[in-house]
Amino acid sequence: MYRSKVFYVFPLSLMVTGNALAADPARKADQNTATHATGTKQATTPSGEKAGRVEKLEVHARRPATVASSATKSDTPLIETAQSVTVVSRNEMDVRGVLSLNQAVRYTAGITPDLRGGGEGTRYDQFALRGFTVPTFLDGLKLQDSPTGYATAQTDTSRLERVEILKGPASALYGQSSPGGLVALSSKLPTDQKFYGGVTTTGGMFDLYRVDADVGGYATKDGLVRYRLYGTVNGQHSQLSKTGSRRFSISPSFTFGGDGPTTLTLLGNYQYDPENGTYGGAPLEGSLKRASYGYLPRDFYDGDVPFEKFNRRQGGITYIFNHRFNNNWSFTSRGRYDDIKTIYRSVYNNGYYTSNDMLARSAFGTNEHTHNLAFDSQFKGHVRTGPLRHTMMFGFDYMQQSASEQGFYGTAPDLNVLHPDYHMVIPTMSPYVNYQTNSHQVGMYAQDEMRWRGLVVTGSLRNDWYRSQQNEYIYHTSTHENPRQITWRASALYHFNFGLSPYISYSTSFQPQAGTVSNDGGRTFSQANPSLGKQLEGGLKYQLPGTSLLFTAAGFHIEQTNVLVAVGNLGYSTESGKVHSDGFEFEAHAEPYKNLMITAAVSVQKVHDDSTGKPLIQAGTGNASLFAFYTMPSGPVKGLGFGGGMRYSNKSYGGEASYGSVWVPQYAVFDASARYDLSNLSPSLHGWTVAASVRNLFDKDYIANCLSYASYGQEWCYYGERRNAQASIGFTW
Repeated sequence: MYRSKVFYVFPLSLMVTGNALAADPARKADQNTATHATGTKQATTPSGEKAGRVEKLEVHARRPATVASSATKSDTPLIETAQSVTVVSRNEMDVRGVLSLNQAVRYTAGITPDLRGGGEGTRYDQFALRGFTVPTFLDGLKLQDSPTGYATAQTDTSRLERVEILKGPASALYGQSSPGGLVALSSKLPTDQKFYGGVTTTGGMFDLYRVDADVGGYATKDGLVRYRLYGTVNGQHSQLSKTGSRRFSISPSFTFGGDGPTTLTLLGNYQYDPENGTYGGAPLEGSLKRASYGYLPRDFYDGDVPFEKFNRRQGGITYIFNHRFNNNWSFTSRGRYDDIKTIYRSVYNNGYYTSNDMLARSAFGTNEHTHNLAFDSQFKGHVRTGPLRHTMMFGFDYMQQSASEQGFYGTAPDLNVLHPDYHMVIPTMSPYVNYQTNSHQVGMYAQDEMRWRGLVVTGSLRNDWYRSQQNEYIYHTSTHENPRQITWRASALYHFNFGLSPYISYSTSFQPQAGTVSNDGGRTFSQANPSLGKQLEGGLKYQLPGTSLLFTAAGFHIEQTNVLVAVGNLGYSTESGKVHSDGFEFEAHAEPYKNLMITAAVSVQKVHDDSTGKPLIQAGTGNASLFAFYTMPSGPVKGLGFGGGMRYSNKSYGGEASYGSVWVPQYAVFDASARYDLSNLSPSLHGWTVAASVRNLFDKDYIANCLSYASYGQEWCYYGERRNAQASIGFTW
C-alpha cells in the first residue's frame, strides 16, 4: 500500500503502514477431504455369492495446499485459479517452527520481508508484497487498523490452520485493498473427529518459552455440537537488549449442526500482550554506514527502560453461518466484532547525531482504542446455460470502525551510544493530537465462473460506498470523505488434461486516503479521492496429475494512480502520483510428495515511484528461497524428518540519505529443521513428537531494511534476525 507522506512533529520511523481471509467452510468433497480406509469386509449377493470387497471409510475434512479460497471466496484448486496464490499450510508452519506471520511468509515469491528487521517492531507483521504493504483478513473478514496503525491486531500463528497470500488487486471481492494483494488467515475450527487435542512446550534462545494447548471433539454423542479450545502462554527476550515480549491468548469455538445442511460456528478470541518489544531502530550511520566509532552491535537499544511501554488487549467474536438449500445453491454469512486497545510509549532515536557519539532522541506516546464490525454474506449456486457450467456468487459486505487516539510528544536526553544510560529522566510529554474517527464501508458484488471443458472464464464486479469522518479536538478541525468506487476483475484459464494451465487476468483495486488536495495552486481545496490500482497478470501453472506437486510462473504489471504528492511544505497535495510495479515470479510446492515437502520461489521486480523518480521506498528488487524437508519412510530411523532452507533477498531501496540514495545490500540466510515421531522407538510413545528448528543458522550479520528521509535529516536502519534456535516436545491424541 502506498501512502502519502504526512509529517507530524515525531519521526516517520514510528508510522506503521498496513497490515491483514480465510477459507470458505463449505468444502467440496472431491477436492478437500483426506480419506482413509479403516477396514474391509466381503459383501455377498442375495444368492450368497461374494460380490467383492467393501471398504469402510473415515473421512476427515482437510483442505490440501493445492486448494485455496482467497481468490474466488470459494474453495478452488490452484491449478484452476487464474491469479497467483501461495498457501502456507499448518504442517509447513510446524515444520519450520513459525512463530509469527512475518516468519510464515518469508518463503513466498514477491515478498520483501521484515521491513522493521528481526528485533524491532515485532509487535506488528510488516512486509511488502510486489512492492506494497498489504492488509490482513482473518476468517474472511478484514482486520481493520486504526488510522495511525498503532492499535493493530496481531494474530498468534499457532491458532491458525493456514495462511494464503493472494497477489495483486482484489477489491472486486473485498473492497478497499492494496494493489499488492492481501494475506488471508484461517483459524483452527472444530473438526469432525470425536476427540482430539495436543499440548506442545517450546524453549529456545533469548529465553523463549511457549506452552500451546489445543483440544476439541464432540460436545454431543451424535456430533451435532462440536467444540475446540486453543490457548497459549509465551514470552521471550527480544533480539535487542533490555526488551522482551509476553502473550496470553485463548480461542474457544463451537459448531452447531454437525454435518447437516445448516451449521453455525461461533469463535471467540482474547489476547493480551502486556509487553511486546520495542519500536525503535538503529541510526543509518553506525549500522548500514560506518560511523566514526565503527558499527553498533545488533542488540543496540535506543530507548529508556522505565519509560518503555507497550500494552495491547484485543478481543473478538466471530460467527460463520452456512445453509445448503440443495445440491446447487447455498448461503454463507459471517461477521465479527473486535475491540483493540493499545497503550504505547517509548523513547526512540531521531536518526541523527548531535555530536560524534551522542544520538538525538525524542519521546512519543499514544493511547488508542478501536471498535470494529465486519460482515460478509453471499449466495452461491451452480447453473447451466447450454454447454456452459456457471458457479455464481452474489454478495454484500459491511465494515464499520470507531477509533480514538490521544497522542503525546516530547523531547528526550541524547544517548551516548558508546556508554548508554537507559535510566534517564524523561520530560513530561505534551499532547499533540486527540481525535475520533468513524468510518463505514458498504459493498455489493457478483461473480460468475464459467466452465466449458478445460476453459475457466471468471468475471467479478463490485460497487463500494465508503464514508469517513474525523474530528480533532485539540485543533478543533473536522475532515470527511465519501467516495464511491466500482472495481472489477476478468480472467481466463485453460486446464489441459496433462496438467498445464495457461492463464491471463486483469484486476483493479482502490484505497481511501486522507489528505487535503488542491488542483489550482492552493486557491480551492478538497478531500483526497481514493488511490486506484490495476494489474495485468499472465502465467502458467502445472500440477503433476495425481500429486500435490505444483509449479507456477507469472509475470505482472501493476499501476497505482491518484497517489498523493505533497506540494513543498504548503500543507496540501496533488493527486498526480503514480507507482509502477513490474515483475516475474516462479514458485514450486509439494506437500507431501514421496515423503518430501518442498517450497521454492524466485522473483524479480522493479517498483518505481513517478513522483520521486526513484523506486518505491522500502521496496525490494526480488527474492529467492528454497526449503525442503524429508521424512524417512522406513529403516532404523523411520519417522525422522530433517531439512533446511535458504532465503535470499536482493537489494532494496531505503530512501534518500544525506549522501544520496540508500540501497540495502542483498543477503542470504539459512534455516534448518528436524522432527521425530517417538512412536517409532516404542508403541508406548504413540502421539509424542520432538522437533527443533534454527533460523539464520550461521548467524549472518545483515541489515534487513532502511527508512531514510534526507530532507528531514532522519535515517534509520533495522538489523535482521540473529541466529534463533528452538526445540519443542508435544503430545497429540
